[in-house]
Amino acid sequence: MSTRATSRYKAPLGPSVFTSLDRARASLTEAMLADSAADRYVAAHVAALRIAAAVLASRARPAGRRRPTSAWTLLARVAPELSEWAAFFAAGADKRAALEAGLGRVTDREADDLLRDAERFLVVVEQLLDVPHRPVLPQGSGVVDQPRTGPTGGPATAAAADPTPSRRPGAAA
Repeated sequence: MSTRATSRYKAPLGPSVFTSLDRARASLTEAMLADSAADRYVAAHVAALRIAAAVLASRARPAGRRRPTSAWTLLARVAPELSEWAAFFAAGADKRAALEAGLGRVTDREADDLLRDAERFLVVVEQLLDVPHRPVLPQGSGVVDQPRTGPTGGPATAAAADPTPSRRPGAAA
């Protein structure tokens, strides 16, 4: 007779998970209402970081003193199913930092795309954590279109939409 349990027990989520999700929703609202593309991009990226923080709070365990690691690296490590999202948002971190320093430029399209991707990331993480979806703004507000997704449910990128093998994620060069 096996001593292994057949049902899968899930530990309850701590308050920091819900706090991170609430802060992410606030950042998404800030992004939706931002006047400039730069402010929209920065707030959307910060929202994505806060969404990642919710996953890390639910899964990560302190592992002693190590070198500082980015949230995106940690996310890919503790939630491999989100590694495509982690790589996508990590790629935008330098642009966000430049915008925060007043050194970068971003188009309305880039900011809007990142906002939609951050919204989709929130939905994916809510499903992963098995928490009910709470819309950022009331339905029908018309502020943001439907979130886009890539072929694997991850972020929609130009490379993912391009059928040429050299630009598809994971394709051999």
